[in-house]
Amino acid sequence: MALKLDSCVAQHIGDRKEQQDRAAVFPHSRHKGMLMAVLADGMGGHSGGAMAAEQVVHKARENFESFAPAIESPHDLLRSVVEESHVVIKLTRFTSEQDPHSTACVLLMNGGRADWAHCGDSRIYHFRDDKLVSCSKDHSLVGELMRQGRLDEEGAKTHPQRNLLLHCLGAQKEPVIDFGGTDTLSDGDTFVICSDGLWAYFSDEEMGGVLSVYSAREAAEVFIKRARERGRPTGDNVSLIIIKLVDVEARQKAEQDRLDAARRKLGKLPA
Repeated sequence: MALKLDSCVAQHIGDRKEQQDRAAVFPHSRHKGMLMAVLADGMGGHSGGAMAAEQVVHKARENFESFAPAIESPHDLLRSVVEESHVVIKLTRFTSEQDPHSTACVLLMNGGRADWAHCGDSRIYHFRDDKLVSCSKDHSLVGELMRQGRLDEEGAKTHPQRNLLLHCLGAQKEPVIDFGGTDTLSDGDTFVICSDGLWAYFSDEEMGGVLSVYSAREAAEVFIKRARERGRPTGDNVSLIIIKLVDVEARQKAEQDRLDAARRKLGKLPA
């Protein structure tokens, strides 16, 4: 089965004065079929957040390019990106007046599987057609309260400390990193990596419905348009990456089978 990637990176500044999110998708220069996607939501005053997020993307590119799959595991690579970004962001405090922090989501696709890691409240979703397979857990106060059953989804939307993170990059304590992965990729699999400026306005069901009927670019346009409509006049930066896997041959065969069946049915009708 040959899977084709349909991907898109999209951002909107929202109602903020500065875009402090960073997002990128890039292939490996030497290993064919290997891809990395990274998204970071920066925090820390004017330019500080943008600088922190930029460090995450830079470190992801650097470590991905030197990745040696024969002797390193995907887990090793993902961990190095997050931990080393954390160190670099902390060091920038000594050369600037900002207090930079960032979330981090990093996804690696290679050899028919996907692996990912995250820290903070930016999310990594895995859908299959319109059904949610998995979603990363927010490292936030409201996320923890929801997991403990002390807060429901509606309460989380209006909680006064809904933006308080328990873990992120650049903080004094070491970041907590959650890992995930799937060793089976198939037609209809879609990965969405996004900042809270996007996911805060969508249910899993709505997101899956949009992804199942639109291309990656079209879905990104729908998501950003709806997020802006729902977020004004205080909307955050909006950033997302969509990666859809499509088995072109299987879909072409299914369409041909449908047409053949329709023709056979018409052939049985009286002239």
